[in-house]
Amino acid sequence: MKNRYSVILGNLGNTCDRFLSSGYKEVLPKPEMIRKAAAIPGIEGIELVGTWDITESNAREIKADLDAVGLACVSIIPDLFSQKRWGLGSLSAKSADTRRQALEECRTVSRTAMEIGCPLINLWLGQDGYDYPLTADYRSQRGWLTENIATIAAEFPDLRYALEYKPKEPRNFSFQARAADTLLMACETALPNVGVCIDVGHAFMAGENVAESAVLLQHHGEKLFHMHFNDNYRSWDDDMIVGSVHLVEYLELLFWLAETGYSGWYSMDQYPYREDGAAAVCESVALLRSLEELLTPERRGQLRDLIVQGDATRSTRWMRELLFGSRLLPA
Repeated sequence: MKNRYSVILGNLGNTCDRFLSSGYKEVLPKPEMIRKAAAIPGIEGIELVGTWDITESNAREIKADLDAVGLACVSIIPDLFSQKRWGLGSLSAKSADTRRQALEECRTVSRTAMEIGCPLINLWLGQDGYDYPLTADYRSQRGWLTENIATIAAEFPDLRYALEYKPKEPRNFSFQARAADTLLMACETALPNVGVCIDVGHAFMAGENVAESAVLLQHHGEKLFHMHFNDNYRSWDDDMIVGSVHLVEYLELLFWLAETGYSGWYSMDQYPYREDGAAAVCESVALLRSLEELLTPERRGQLRDLIVQGDATRSTRWMRELLFGSRLLPA
């Protein structure tokens, strides 16, 4: 089955940080960003952020812009992280009123998704965590988080909800920090439409072997709902071009996604501060498609045999010869 590639719309817009809060680029109109996305070879879908890109009032307009260039809306990400009211958490906040507001924001985004035919809500709950010891009520806050996710997913059974984990940032500790604890929370909802999103860079930050994380999620009821692709040096969420640092891990990941029958989108989630956004996304998609082409049925069979053998020397030789041919390296 041919992999389907998408991109978060913000990858193609302005990028800012705490050192340059006005951003490194110009703010582009949404229709222009959508056209830029459609011009990237291989891109067939778009992810949108609620309130940033799409609201109940502009949903039809955005849908028309996507239809005009032949792009599907892959997911909507509720903005539960960039507003002051979520500074102490959203769905897990100690304030019952804040939790109610966060739940209503999820309802709004879910209604919007239903209206435009978007099948997935991606929940990245970056403010739901803590910074210091002796400040978090681990039992109650995780309980509220699970309960609220279950509530919204039960109200919209025709949508899928992917929980995107990340070990830290903006909080020092996130309640959804790793693949396993996020899978546990998804299972605790006891709902088939709640699963997990792997952001590859977040998995690297968490010290995970991302291919193993994917297999874990697929093993437990095919709970891998969505994928975000980027790269980093493991110490921070650098959101770099795919494969610019972890090439071998990416090949292993694509192998296991195919082996476990992952059928979701391959979505680019980068933050190209100084790079041209469209060019950076284009390189990421091209790298993934190139690896996809390398993983022919014959080579996948070879990899299965290598994995059974478990010989690191043989596996490393296979990778070298794949990339550089079977010739010996110069003396």
